[in-house]
Amino acid sequence: RRSCFLTGGNDCRDVSGTLGFVSQKDIVYNKLLPYADILDDESNVILGQIKGNLGRAVQLREIWPGVLFWTRKLSTYIRLYGRKFSKEDHVLFIKLLYELITIDKLEISMMQGLARLLINLLKKTELLSREDLELPWRPLYELQDRILYSKTEHLGLNWFPNSVENVLKTLVKSCRPYFPESATQEMLEEWRPLLCPFDVTMQRAIGYLELFLPTTLPPELHHKGFTLWFDELISLWVAVQNLPGWEVHLVNLFARLANDNIGYIDWDPYIPKIFTRVLRSLNLPVGTSQMLVPRYLTNAYDVVHVVLWVSALLGGPSNQAQAQLRGLFNSITSFFHPSNHGRWLMKLMKLLQRLPASVVRRLHRERYRKPTWLTPVPDSHKLTEADITAFVESMMQPVLLAMFSKTGSLDAAQALQNLALMRPELVIPPVLEKTYPAMETLTEPHQLTATLSCMIGVARSLVSGGQRFPEGPTHMLPLLMRALPGVDPNDFSKCMITFQFIATFVTLVPLVDCSSAVHERSDLTAVEREMCSASAEFEDFVLQFMDRCFALIDSSTLEQTREETETEKMTHLESLVELGLSSTFSTILTQCSIDIFKVALEKVFIFATTNIFETRVAGRMVADMCRAASKVHPAQSLKLLVPHCCNAINQLTVLSEEELDKELLWNLQLLSEVTRVDGDKILPYSTQLVQILQLTLHLKCKQGYTLACNLLHHILRSTALIYPTEYCSVPGSFQQPTQDYLPIKDWGRPGDLWNLHIQWHVPSVEETRFVFYVLDLILQPELLRLQRYAQGERDMTRDDVLQSLSIVQHCLLGAGSLFPPLRGEPITELDMFACMLLCKTSTLSPPPDLSRENYRDAICRVMRQLLHHILEHSEDDTKSLFSIIKIISDLLHFKGSQKHEFDSRWKSFNLVKKSMENRLHGRKQHIRALLIDRVMLQHELRKLTVEGCEYRSIHQELMRDLLRLSTSTYSQVRSRAQSVLFTALGTYNFCCRDVIPRVLQFLEPDRSHVTQQQFKGALYCLLGNHSGVCLANLHDWDCITLTWPAIVRSGLSSAMSLEKPSIVRLFDDLADKIHRQYETIGIDFAIPSECRAVAVQLQTSGVPLPPEPVPSDQEEAEGLRKQEEKNLDSEQITDTQSCVQFHSDGSSQQRFTHKYTYLHTCIFSPLLRTLIIMVAISAVAGIMKQLKRPHRKVPVSGMKELAGLIAGDRPDNQWLQYNSSSLPRTQQDWEGCTFVEKTHWGYYSWPQKLMMYAPSEEQPKQGLTREEMTEREQIIYDHFSDPGFINQLIEFLSLEDRKGKDKFSPRRFCLFKGLFRNFNDAFLPLLKPHMERLVADTHESKQRCVAEITSGLIRGSKHWSYGKVESLWELLCPLIRTALNNITVETYADWGTCIATACESRDPRKLHWLFEMLMESPVNGEGGSFVDACRLYVLQGGLAQQEWRVPELLHRLLQYLEPKLTQVYKNVRERIGSVLTYIFMIDVNLPYTQPTASPRIKEFTERILLRLKPLTEGDEEIQNHVVEENDVGEQDERTQAIKLLKTVLKWLMASAGRSFSTAVPEQLQLLPLLFKIAPVENDDSYDELKRDAKTCLSLMSQGLLYTEQIPLVLSVIFQIAGSSSWHARYTVLTYLQIMVFYNLFTFMSDQGAVNDVRALVIRLLEDEQLEVREMAATTLSGFLQCNFLSIEGPMQSHFEALCKTRLPKKRKRELGSVVDTIPSGDLVRRHAGVLGLSACILSSPYDVPSWMPQLLMNLSVHLNDTQPIEMSVKKTLSNFRRTHHDNWQEHKQQFTDDQLLVLTDLLVSPCYYA
Repeated sequence: RRSCFLTGGNDCRDVSGTLGFVSQKDIVYNKLLPYADILDDESNVILGQIKGNLGRAVQLREIWPGVLFWTRKLSTYIRLYGRKFSKEDHVLFIKLLYELITIDKLEISMMQGLARLLINLLKKTELLSREDLELPWRPLYELQDRILYSKTEHLGLNWFPNSVENVLKTLVKSCRPYFPESATQEMLEEWRPLLCPFDVTMQRAIGYLELFLPTTLPPELHHKGFTLWFDELISLWVAVQNLPGWEVHLVNLFARLANDNIGYIDWDPYIPKIFTRVLRSLNLPVGTSQMLVPRYLTNAYDVVHVVLWVSALLGGPSNQAQAQLRGLFNSITSFFHPSNHGRWLMKLMKLLQRLPASVVRRLHRERYRKPTWLTPVPDSHKLTEADITAFVESMMQPVLLAMFSKTGSLDAAQALQNLALMRPELVIPPVLEKTYPAMETLTEPHQLTATLSCMIGVARSLVSGGQRFPEGPTHMLPLLMRALPGVDPNDFSKCMITFQFIATFVTLVPLVDCSSAVHERSDLTAVEREMCSASAEFEDFVLQFMDRCFALIDSSTLEQTREETETEKMTHLESLVELGLSSTFSTILTQCSIDIFKVALEKVFIFATTNIFETRVAGRMVADMCRAASKVHPAQSLKLLVPHCCNAINQLTVLSEEELDKELLWNLQLLSEVTRVDGDKILPYSTQLVQILQLTLHLKCKQGYTLACNLLHHILRSTALIYPTEYCSVPGSFQQPTQDYLPIKDWGRPGDLWNLHIQWHVPSVEETRFVFYVLDLILQPELLRLQRYAQGERDMTRDDVLQSLSIVQHCLLGAGSLFPPLRGEPITELDMFACMLLCKTSTLSPPPDLSRENYRDAICRVMRQLLHHILEHSEDDTKSLFSIIKIISDLLHFKGSQKHEFDSRWKSFNLVKKSMENRLHGRKQHIRALLIDRVMLQHELRKLTVEGCEYRSIHQELMRDLLRLSTSTYSQVRSRAQSVLFTALGTYNFCCRDVIPRVLQFLEPDRSHVTQQQFKGALYCLLGNHSGVCLANLHDWDCITLTWPAIVRSGLSSAMSLEKPSIVRLFDDLADKIHRQYETIGIDFAIPSECRAVAVQLQTSGVPLPPEPVPSDQEEAEGLRKQEEKNLDSEQITDTQSCVQFHSDGSSQQRFTHKYTYLHTCIFSPLLRTLIIMVAISAVAGIMKQLKRPHRKVPVSGMKELAGLIAGDRPDNQWLQYNSSSLPRTQQDWEGCTFVEKTHWGYYSWPQKLMMYAPSEEQPKQGLTREEMTEREQIIYDHFSDPGFINQLIEFLSLEDRKGKDKFSPRRFCLFKGLFRNFNDAFLPLLKPHMERLVADTHESKQRCVAEITSGLIRGSKHWSYGKVESLWELLCPLIRTALNNITVETYADWGTCIATACESRDPRKLHWLFEMLMESPVNGEGGSFVDACRLYVLQGGLAQQEWRVPELLHRLLQYLEPKLTQVYKNVRERIGSVLTYIFMIDVNLPYTQPTASPRIKEFTERILLRLKPLTEGDEEIQNHVVEENDVGEQDERTQAIKLLKTVLKWLMASAGRSFSTAVPEQLQLLPLLFKIAPVENDDSYDELKRDAKTCLSLMSQGLLYTEQIPLVLSVIFQIAGSSSWHARYTVLTYLQIMVFYNLFTFMSDQGAVNDVRALVIRLLEDEQLEVREMAATTLSGFLQCNFLSIEGPMQSHFEALCKTRLPKKRKRELGSVVDTIPSGDLVRRHAGVLGLSACILSSPYDVPSWMPQLLMNLSVHLNDTQPIEMSVKKTLSNFRRTHHDNWQEHKQQFTDDQLLVLTDLLVSPCYYA
């Protein structure tokens, strides 16, 4: 039976009989529907149509709408039938879609839709192996590159929706398993050259590697897979120390690799490093004053991938990972305690919740999953039983703490659910221990909700027992009985969780009293006997539960809960309680045996009939309980309830009263709910019910007739729909005698998919007859009345109309599933496409017999007449209009179930499934009720799926009515009508083309009678709702040519008034929506030939064969012609677009810049003038981009590849570097020099072909005269050579926009870059005087303007000839000099950006003029310290862009700066620190990397240390001599050294977050000095020097250490710990705490280091300075707590020995003598012992280990010793009391009575009055 579950049943029965092929994977639930036998034929017809038409559309080259329409049909088909097609079809569909998606110019939104479908087809990897399918990787890479790194998007030429990135990534993930085996090598060749760690390309390359590298190759292909890159990338990861952004990608890649190849990679050498980094990335707070490096937070690892990696490392022969994992949890357990809270908590909880789920997934894969083509885990590495036990044990403690966390118990509950699947006997008992006391206590409700939600998680494991935990089920009844008090009217959340708890347990267990079996059967185990005798209490439980519910209902009647005046609706909370109550009660009754049911029914009946309830709150709850009863056993229940209600109603009815008798209302309500049962059980009472309907439907009182309408609805519904009638957890019933059927065997049993035995209700002939009888009797007369009213033949009050409409609506809702759809003529003029064959999904009800009247048509006719009548005569009757809108919506869409109801049921189904599923044993092991529910949902899904229905005349008329309502007077009517209209627009093909012109009529400026309301309504119709169609930008050029100009023109309409803010807001929204949603629409489509080949194959192969013939040649030619016509058409449209003046040249990028339309929309809103100019600027920049002439590139030859992988500065990339001796200073050198613009080429490895620009004579001609330009270029040329225009432009660009907010504008930069690139230096003479004028003016806006022009000039001069470039620099150098002298606080950032932008991606040899000028002497003191700092900033911007290619300049700069490091001014010091960081950035310690040619840290540090000598040698304290002038007089070395140190500190701080690897050995040499300066207290009044030293220490202590660096660090620390300054000794301890925690596992893997640290801490416990001793104790307790050290015997006895040190007697002192303050050595030793013991005690704050009581006793002896001992003991005891107070009841158990006595004495403070 197992196998059936997984395969969808192909092996159970031969499907290929009716289908004619072996299906890939159906939706199994379809086979359980009552009409399952007709589905095969139905699906074959649809599949045939899809295959034929999709292939045909591709061949006729009709992407829109043909391909689009049929791919949508295909995705609907998959939703309804699963992957119900043969393997060959599956492969063809995938190939076709793949070809379509990778078409070059495919419009983005289409690409997204197709990609989503392809992802869906590839989702189940196991269905297609690598043999069946191979997909190339390069087209996907090109697609990614084109979209995610688009060169044109920032100019506004292309618009991409936000979701596109995720869709593309998922698409690559789905295709990855099918990449060819050569792919890995090709990818590495493609992306290795980009791996330059200083460049942005690094992020991009590593991102691509993470996304694309295939990791699922079979073992025999591993040499073509990960072995090619694993060593290289893992050593890169191990070497990087400072978390750059791309490290996360590497971790994700390794996690996936580990998970796909468990057992094929040896991770052991890396495991300590992995766990250290995982711990670091949780960002837990450690130590006292910790500075966080911000990038540690932003670039932290993603928990999902960490968990995947860890769960893949577990197991295996060495099983090292489990030990480290235990260490990890031990070290972070205390953070889970509920009293701790912080931003790190979310991450910890996520880790806790995901890890067990991931391990369960792995176990499922190793033991239960059906083997697929993917590589299985080798036996040697499968998880063993011992592995699982160890894993569960290591997780239990944190999970139990997390149950009560402040973030809620949900994460813990999910973790427990998964852990209990693996080891119930370890998991459930501790949870039970927490649950029982929580149920007893009344004072802590939070504890109860937390434990109950965790119990719900483990419910299934508890009830089913099994071999591991056989006593589980015996807890069930005690738990249920104790949960009852939770049904408490005063505590809402407790009430809800109790309902959920009871419902969960009852669903799993049949409530049958089988206590008699104890005597009748002899084959029971002890546990089973116990369960049997306990089951006698079930009846008691049910009755007590009902009493509780009745009490709840009594306390929530309306009179009790609120005043008369308030609303009479239920509040949100009450409706939730009602839901909880009714679902729990119906679950209980479903699971009852018939004996218990009868008792319960009797009880409910008495309660319902002896009281009268108001119908709003209490009445609904009671009626729900009765409905539950009648649903379970309709015959017994209806026999009691229906006659009672009918009699009561008959006696009490009075037609004309406005206010009805409460008893009458109550009985009506009860009756209307009770009839929601199985249809054929109602028929016996039909005459009574019809009589009641006739009596009550025309009651005056609104409440009365609404209830009657509900009754009508429910009667019709239960007889007309298809639905299952019982949801019991075991098929059949519990009625067999206990001898042959023992219900307790079924506790917690999953349903069996193949023997579900669903009881369906399918309408019988009598029921259908009954339905139409009721309709003829009740609906017919109402329709006649309304019709006569609409024709003006009779009068009706508004209330009467509303009442009639209400009856009509309920009839439609009740019997809608029996009515055929609306009839009407198809509308032909809209359908212009070759292959729109319509397909119908079969209706599911019996085919409607046409002899009866089609009430849908009848209602439709009358409603339209009535609507027109109301709109003419009484438009303010909004209630009737609401009702009519609702009816129209149902006429169009309703076939028996509502979309929103279905959605919420689907959601709740998924929630329940999640909380009850068993992920370990595999899919579909759900409870029977859930499976039945899923089948029912499948049935409803089929009814709701309507897409692409034919648009007929009747629909057209209804749509026009809706449009009329959407533009009517009242806003509520408008908004309801619009939402119905939007749904309809999405349903019918091409109806938008019909509707749009009608909407646009309201916007015409020359129609004077349009009201504001109509105008607003029309705009709203264009705007669309958030999910549906937006008419303003349909993807259809024909519609857009109508819409956009109309929106723009509407500004002239008389109804348009800017006074109404709502209208202005609407325009803004529309503009915004067009802006945001409007992605680029394709102008030309071409379908490549491979695609058409696949299409032909699809049409001619496989079963079912498509019905249509393959298109003939001439049809195909016709298609091609049409497509070309269409492309031409859309180009003309673009050209003639009334609001677009420019159009791109050449078809290379035929996209049209859409923003102009936005312009017109803006013109009406006077605020937006500046916006227009902004938009115009980027528009012109965009046009420049399109007018750019293509430059030819040729491969560069003559590069010698070095053998092996070597990155960095090597002989073969020397020629790229800046070398002042060989700069191109003449025309000839310039032309002979090969310029490589991009910075990353050549650093890591060379690409296969390095493309560079060809020599200038092969390039397009530069510097054209006006006659040689194209017309479009001439327009721009004329404007920009007109002095007047330039004056105005510069005037505008140098205006201030928002003071202090303006920044360097990339848009303006792009504009100027484009001008100078396309027109050479034509405009330079005009701009030159302006630039010189602006640069002399120090105003920020003027400076910014000239900076934007300058950077544009430099970047635009890329292809100028040498002569022009030289003269350009003659102009620019003096300009920039002036600018730097005039620099101000406001403008320095702009100039920095200007120079950085100018140098970005340019060969440094091209810009040598600029670099030489900037290097001229940045820090010369002219213009004060500020100008110096700014010059450095600007220079740094330029050099940083050049990265590794300017070693010579970096050396020169360093040489220049070194003497100046003793700067006095703080701002210059900080800037120099930052510049030094960039100078040494290139000196990295990465694998395969040559030592750099740039400056190196090591040599620099040596020179610095020499100059710091005066400080390191002396012992006196280092004071900061504040001297704020650069004195000419020679100061002593010491002062100079202090100034130097300040700069060095700035450098250390700046480089902490920026560089890739930390220069640990060099920094260590500075450590002693820092420890000397750093202050101990936290005090801000310290000077800069001390604060900086402290910050540096904090940052350095968090650094990641390599294994080989640890001994170095420890030796330095030992040296400092021996220092004479106690400040240094104290700071060493704080440094040590952070350093050890942040490198925990690296330390622990080195036993020697651990011993050294322990020895150091224990030595410092005996320090002569009190503060140092206390800090050592804190450090020790921290190390013990995170399990870095363990409390072992020798250590304890060492402390106890120290404690016993004898103290010298206090001698009597003479009064006058100096008091001897230095403590004697004995006292210190004794204190050390006490501190050691208290460190042990404080190291376990939340539990009492076995050694603790004795230690406490030992400690208490010292309570009266001399100070400081007494103080320490007191502190320890009070801390112990504080942390153990919460759970003292449990902790007490660990102590003996004597010990408790002593403790109580110690902990209770003595009474002062004794």
